[in-house]
Amino acid sequence: MLGDAARVVILLVAVQRLAELVLAHRNTARLLAAGGVEHGRAHYPVIVALHASWLATLAVAAPGPVDGVWLAVFLVLQAARIWVVMSLGRFWTTRIITLPREPLIRRGPYRWIRHPNYGVVLLEIPVLALALGLPWAALGFGVANAAVLAWRIRAEDRVLSDRRRVASG
Repeated sequence: MLGDAARVVILLVAVQRLAELVLAHRNTARLLAAGGVEHGRAHYPVIVALHASWLATLAVAAPGPVDGVWLAVFLVLQAARIWVVMSLGRFWTTRIITLPREPLIRRGPYRWIRHPNYGVVLLEIPVLALALGLPWAALGFGVANAAVLAWRIRAEDRVLSDRRRVASG
């Protein structure tokens, strides 16, 4: 049976993700209305399915007690996620939307790391599974997520490569 602490953690993560989807939808609509262009549409349904499957698996897998150390690591990752979202502001979305006339974001973690959001997403999926005592889910979803993120990062890098050259030149 799913423990109360695990149930609360999963519920809070699900609520967080739904709130992020609302924000992402709002930002996506604004960006598209301003002339933004979406790229890499093929991988988006795969990402959505992977994340929904991950959360559903965690919810039904009946994990053991919550591991406080792994949960603390997950919470640090969530703080990093918030930093990323705040740094991108109106440009943050769950899709790849570009406004070619806009400069690339160079604040927050983007001063030092090209893809901090993907670093967070890469780690948080296995870390939460480990916090819930599900090492097999950490491995399976972690590997699947890494593969999908590699696909997405290649798509995003292709789109932004010209703008990065201009910004650094």
